[in-house]
This record gives sequence, C-alpha cells and structure tokens, in this order.
Amino acid sequence: MKQVGIGTRTLNFIVDSLVILLIAYLIGKVNDYYAQQFKMHNAKFNYYFNFGYLYFTVLFVYYFLCELIFLRTLGKLISFTKVVNQYGKRPNVLQILIRSIVRLTIIDMFFIPFLDKTLHDYLSKTFVVEI
Repeated sequence: MKQVGIGTRTLNFIVDSLVILLIAYLIGKVNDYYAQQFKMHNAKFNYYFNFGYLYFTVLFVYYFLCELIFLRTLGKLISFTKVVNQYGKRPNVLQILIRSIVRLTIIDMFFIPFLDKTLHDYLSKTFVVEI
C-alpha cells in the first residue's frame, strides 16, 4: 500500500475542481434558463440558485458519491489512485461522509505541512494510495 505524494494529490484536486466547476456551471445555466423561461420569480421567492451554494453542494455530492461507490473520483481515476482506510480496505460510509464534509472547509489543505496529509484524510483516518 503505497501512499501518493503531494504532486499526485494536486493533480487530483485540479481535475476534480474543474469537473465540479463544470457540473455546477451547467446546473446553474439550466436552472437560470427554466427560471427565466417560466418566469419563476416574484417578490417573495427567488428561483435563481446562488452559485456559491450550488458549487459547494455539487462538491459535497460529487466527492461523497464517487468515493462511496467507486473509491475514486475522476482525478483519482486518471492518476490510478483510490481511497482506503488504515487497513487498506474500503472505507465505511462514516469515513467517506467525514472526508466530504471536511472538504467544505477552507482550511483543509493548510494542514499538509503539519500532518503530512490533508485534514480530511487525518480526521477520517483514510489514505489515498496507488492501485
């Protein structure tokens, strides 16, 4: 079980961030189209999605479902890596949930110099390893 380095983790992050951004952008555009087409706005309600909320919702759902079902995201698929628990086995649902929630925080990546891993890996007791 060989853990991956910071370069591979950075590649995974860039690929996954672009995928998440594209998905959130497309959902936002479809929502804007339908809200405008069907005049879904009035004084009390605004049916246009706030892009920030939409982005973080897509981020959480993307990481949670991809890692829960496949043990990897698109970035990890490209770099031939996957998520495992401390025993090299499939992480449980709670570990994946913790990973996905902690990713929503801004301070997640700043723990690498102190822990030699990201905060979401540390708190969920998981690792990203080569296949």
